[in-house]
Amino acid sequence: MKYRYWCGECGYKTPWADEPAGRLAQLRHYARWHAGVVPGGHRERRHRWSDVGQGCLVLLCLALLLLAALVLAWLSGH
Repeated sequence: MKYRYWCGECGYKTPWADEPAGRLAQLRHYARWHAGVVPGGHRERRHRWSDVGQGCLVLLCLALLLLAALVLAWLSGH
């Protein structure tokens, strides 16, 4: 999963990154442009299809293997 942090002061947003890298980019932005201000804003999450799709791919492969085994068992019975 990737994250993007938005500045609560000026609308700056970090590039998409893993959580520690995004948080560090936000802290660096605040240190440079808003010194002395407690970092605020919000965090946006992005689910990539590759992150979500891996579980579905495994289930699809298992279903296809089961189907192939059933077809082979049915064919060997005839």
